[in-house]
Amino acid sequence: MSSFAYHPRADWIERANVQRLLARFEQAGPDELRAFAAAHQERFWGELPEAMGVRWSRPFHTVRDASEGKPWTRWYLGGRLNLVDNVLDRHLDSELADRVCLVGRTERGDRRELSFRELHELVERCAAALLDAGVGAGDRVASYMPMTVEVVVQMLATMRIGAIFIPVFSGYAPAALAERLQSSTAKVLFAADATTRRGKRVEILPAARQALAECDSVERLVVVRELQGDEDAAATGDGGSAHTALEVGWAEFLGGAPDGPVPPRSVAAMDPALILFTSGTTGRPKGTVHSHAGSLVQIAKEVGYCFDMKPEDRFFWLTDIGWMMGPWTILGGLFWGATVVLYDGALDHPRRDALWRLVDEERITVFGISPTAVRMQMKVGREDVARRDFSALRILGSTGEPWDEESWRWTFENVGGGRCPIINISGGTDIIGCFLAPLPLDPLKPCSLGGPGLGMAVDVWSEEGEPVRGEVGYLVCTEPAPSMTRGLWRDPERYIASYWSKWPEVWNHGDWARIDEDGQWFIQGRSDDTLKVAGRRIGPSELEGALTATGKVTEAAAVGVPHDVKGTGIVCFVVLKPGFEPSDDLASELSEAVVDRLGKVDRPERIVFVGDLPKTRSAKILRRMVRARYLGEPVGDLSSVQNPEALETIPALDAADA
Repeated sequence: MSSFAYHPRADWIERANVQRLLARFEQAGPDELRAFAAAHQERFWGELPEAMGVRWSRPFHTVRDASEGKPWTRWYLGGRLNLVDNVLDRHLDSELADRVCLVGRTERGDRRELSFRELHELVERCAAALLDAGVGAGDRVASYMPMTVEVVVQMLATMRIGAIFIPVFSGYAPAALAERLQSSTAKVLFAADATTRRGKRVEILPAARQALAECDSVERLVVVRELQGDEDAAATGDGGSAHTALEVGWAEFLGGAPDGPVPPRSVAAMDPALILFTSGTTGRPKGTVHSHAGSLVQIAKEVGYCFDMKPEDRFFWLTDIGWMMGPWTILGGLFWGATVVLYDGALDHPRRDALWRLVDEERITVFGISPTAVRMQMKVGREDVARRDFSALRILGSTGEPWDEESWRWTFENVGGGRCPIINISGGTDIIGCFLAPLPLDPLKPCSLGGPGLGMAVDVWSEEGEPVRGEVGYLVCTEPAPSMTRGLWRDPERYIASYWSKWPEVWNHGDWARIDEDGQWFIQGRSDDTLKVAGRRIGPSELEGALTATGKVTEAAAVGVPHDVKGTGIVCFVVLKPGFEPSDDLASELSEAVVDRLGKVDRPERIVFVGDLPKTRSAKILRRMVRARYLGEPVGDLSSVQNPEALETIPALDAADA
């Protein structure tokens, strides 16, 4: 078992934001605060908004009401507020008003800055234009945009008027976009004309037009010109004119709005602000519904206390707007008065060190990245990192998948200089936040998630519903939290079946987790990815970690295939580090490495060498597609795949046997 790698310095502990919570609730340290918050939820969630400075237009009178059952718990009854008022307007009368709050960069070299005051002006103008277009409280507005300044304006303007914002990954195919528009009956769609990846133009608008042909609810398509010139005009229509009567350009849309202020609409605490759709890689996407108060309180808590966000911070998370980490980063950073940095582009263009250049040049202080994205950067070695100045960094973040120890240590030592904690968080789109999250006061082991998020009543249970320690079990939440989805959009039965059906009144998150002998928590992967070999369950991340720990494998995907004796056999697909070549001897060595770490029953049936593995835009490896390709089954919709060409390197079962 790994020992602790990170210990907070005394001066760090003294300055941490969470000290204010420790004092307020009279707790001695992080573990005591976690226990108190879980045991006294009414007081913790009731006092938290005041502790953070949340602004209400009318205060709430009741913290929560679970009279209709825990899945339908209502929070902050009687309270009214607006999320945008809290992340934007409240800074206008402070010294932050003219400070830069948003930086947008692209791989093309574009860079834009906006202060809180400038962002507020754009948001009001967009809000006025939405109202003029007939959008009202409760209407849905979707955005099919890359990670740019405009998408922030669109999101805040939508929620400002009490409408519901739906971010959609700009790489989705027309069918995937259409499914989300149809499900939500969106009234307005924002879309970019195009963007670039590795210097090549990537069209967005044609897919939006194709999707709208199947969506009667959309009354307006607002086109944002990200790329300019003749090619842009040709893609948009004759001489750049609108392709259909529904279309209007971004500048025209804003310019045609009535003048005058548009104050944030006061809404009930649980009124929806966002619909976040799951990726749809394992079936029909679910529309998770998130409220103004629930989203705000959870996100602000995590960004403020887990990531210790302060107004002088510069906050960057490698994400897109369609993943929950996009809205989470923007809303959380702005709430605390920090500068949020956005990036649209590839990590290795125009130079292979593009990511590290951004972190250096923007003087990023809080930087979030997924383990798979780290492993992609590790392929080229540490030289690109070593030549950059990361002295401004003070906190690293990660989420989306389990770490392997080698990648964790590489990041901790080379990016964080051995001084920055890796705040490894785990939750999901369905709670727009975290079940597990370290605090910067926690000592940390490699790959650890510290412990439960503040106020989250989580545990690890066996199949029989009993708490387990030292072994893998189900991650469950025994009490509701304010940010849990307000059901699924127009699908209450699926909501109960998805989260609350395994045990009565208990949220089953679908993750495997483990608590070690030192009380450190670890995520072991998705329970629906779990392999049951000879009657024993094992998470693919354990197998993959054993392979990457050899120092010869950059990334791996472990999948289960039918086996006559064991029921399930293990096949591991591996991408080798530069300098290593596929061979039978190396395959045997890697198999033995798995056996040495996990035992003979987990010996892979086969090691398959591949050039790449398919990933989502947030760098999650798509094991389901790897398995389907290998077994000759349909791989399904590829619209969520960042690199679909990677599937071509995965051999079919018969070819692998040859």
